[in-house]
Amino acid sequence: RLSSYYDPALKRANLLSLEGSEGFESVEGDLNELDLAALLEGVDVVFHLAGQPGVRVSWGSEFQIYLDDNVLSTQRLLEAAREAELERFVLASSSSVYGDAESFPTSEDAKPAPVSPYGVTKLAAEHLCRLYASNFGVPAVALRYFTIFGPRQRPDMAFQRFLNAALDDEPIQVFGDGLQERDFTYVGDAVAATIAAGERGTPGAVYNIAGGNHATVLDVIETIGRLTGKAPEVSYRDAVAGDARKTGASVDLAGKELGYAPSVSLEQGLERQLQQIEAARRA
Repeated sequence: RLSSYYDPALKRANLLSLEGSEGFESVEGDLNELDLAALLEGVDVVFHLAGQPGVRVSWGSEFQIYLDDNVLSTQRLLEAAREAELERFVLASSSSVYGDAESFPTSEDAKPAPVSPYGVTKLAAEHLCRLYASNFGVPAVALRYFTIFGPRQRPDMAFQRFLNAALDDEPIQVFGDGLQERDFTYVGDAVAATIAAGERGTPGAVYNIAGGNHATVLDVIETIGRLTGKAPEVSYRDAVAGDARKTGASVDLAGKELGYAPSVSLEQGLERQLQQIEAARRA
């Protein structure tokens, strides 16, 4: 099934461009209910990007869906992978597993200390991959993505909200003081890393995938103002539990083993994202 975290119609619209492509087949269902052994028949590589996103809303009664969609579904896929003859099993993990890291740039051997329930479930999924790799030989690899941005970004994520607000001459809502710093990663660079992991990632390994675009939230808003020719107004809201103060990755391991070399700057990626939003508005 397509998660209702945001409108499934947006996801179906994204899939339309793939319809009719050679070798493409879309199967919609719940990973906790599907016959996964049958689904993996004849499959060489699994890219497990399914899951429930969202740091801020992963508390309280919502936690069950994070367990189901991020942990249980991963365990069921790994069980099915035990019997499949896979070349790789690539898990989409998150920088959220680090929480408030103690050192920067943060390398993969830093102690994980998530500060949100979402981060806890992503770390649990990583541990499952490592267990199935070491005990059953499942060629599982985990990628810790750092704040992905670019065209077709989720509607709840900061850049998409900020750009739409700027275009509509509405205040940009910021949680906290806006001085939170992130290591932003362009979606095209993340895709290249993901494909590389499916080709040559070391089973049992974890890789940081980051863009090297270090900026605060307010820096991003300034860049958006420059790109849109606007002077965005900022509306500050209370900081939210589970939001790390700073992220910043070392991608040396991914560079060495995957040939990963991010190439799109923050401003270049934001401009492409803006162009996609404007094109969608004209359609």
